[in-house]
Amino acid sequence: MANTIVLGMQWGDEGKGKIVDLICPVFDAVARYQGGHNAGHTVKFGDQHFALHFLPSGILHDGMSCVLGNGMVIAPEAFFSELEGIEAAGINTKGRIFVSNRAHIILPTHALLDQAREETRGDSKIGTTARGIGPAYETRSARSGLRACDLASPELDERLRIQHRQIAPQLTDLGGEQPPRPSSLAKLCAEWAERLEPYLCDTALLLNQWMDKRRRVLFEGAQGALLDIDHGTYPYVTSSNSTAGGALTGTGVAPRRIGGVLGVLKAYVTRVGGGPFVTELEEEIGEHLRDRGNEVGTTTGRPRRCGWFDAVAARYASMLNGIGAIALTKLDVLDELEEIKICVGYEVKGEVLRHFPADLSALTEAEPVYRTMPGWQQSTVGALVMDDLPQAARDYIAVIEEEVGAPVGLVSTGPRREETILIDRKEMRKLLSGRLDEVIAHRDKLTESS
Repeated sequence: MANTIVLGMQWGDEGKGKIVDLICPVFDAVARYQGGHNAGHTVKFGDQHFALHFLPSGILHDGMSCVLGNGMVIAPEAFFSELEGIEAAGINTKGRIFVSNRAHIILPTHALLDQAREETRGDSKIGTTARGIGPAYETRSARSGLRACDLASPELDERLRIQHRQIAPQLTDLGGEQPPRPSSLAKLCAEWAERLEPYLCDTALLLNQWMDKRRRVLFEGAQGALLDIDHGTYPYVTSSNSTAGGALTGTGVAPRRIGGVLGVLKAYVTRVGGGPFVTELEEEIGEHLRDRGNEVGTTTGRPRRCGWFDAVAARYASMLNGIGAIALTKLDVLDELEEIKICVGYEVKGEVLRHFPADLSALTEAEPVYRTMPGWQQSTVGALVMDDLPQAARDYIAVIEEEVGAPVGLVSTGPRREETILIDRKEMRKLLSGRLDEVIAHRDKLTESS
């Protein structure tokens, strides 16, 4: 019985939402385990586009249970807004959304602090969404945060006063806007407590009870492995563990419950915000990838930085997460290129590195060592089997497998769910509980109706 983690192996925006949306019908529930509304999935469902920030992509499927785990940080107003938008689009969410009562709450003071810090960083901006995610995780670690179950606590007023004493002086020093008084926040928290109450539960207990009944759970990561607070390009990272280990601590599920990890890689690389990017392309080809791939952040609206596929970084992400199989996305974006490059090493001070360095200066100074391959210069859009792909495209995929050290089990050839190649290999069958044929049938049904 496979409970599977789906996560990004780059800096986010790899297309996880589409992958989860396609394969989740063979699971019984989808759970998010870290981050907040700094995440963003764009999913094309029927004739509608959905931009999801809190809710797992499984919410678009009738009857699919969706869990927001204890490792997340929740901005209640943003959560309610997203819920209202989904329901207005005709999606029935009643009885399907479960929010951990241990998830921490993002207060307006967290967003104010996030914004003030980013403003003072000048050229060293991290590129945060400035929505309060980082400061909310800080107060969690400082043991002065508010969990969802604390919103109606008799100790709420004192907890808010403690946070105010911690954050107000920082805002003053940064020249930021002063935070709301604890008394006004207390009223807001009381409103949130009432509105959140129907969704709150002990999700760790719930997930484990489901698994005891042999219900299959798909764990949906946010951001990407290279943004992990411990293993990413620190300090240009997110504030949580976006690697596979975060799925365990962020939901209360034991390692033995997890059957494997499906890693999502874009056929090139993108990044939003600051930080090192060894294969970044700043001129014509970078613009081509950005335009052809519609590379604009779902959450921020900012244009994404684009570059060649980085096998050094992908190899590192595969090691960290124990990747069982790769879902390769946006192959079709490369269709028009005459030649395509894959970074297979970093040259730093005359030495070629094949392993991802921790030192930020090494990443900043690194020059990519490329393997150049011929492009295929014909359309791959909508291909459904590997034989539909040009030989050069298949060769490109084979080199990625060789360099990363994991098999490709899925290739996305367009934005729609049905524009996907599913490869029959044992690693994919394991990750899908032996139900790969059902996913293929689901894809084919979507193809017929499109």
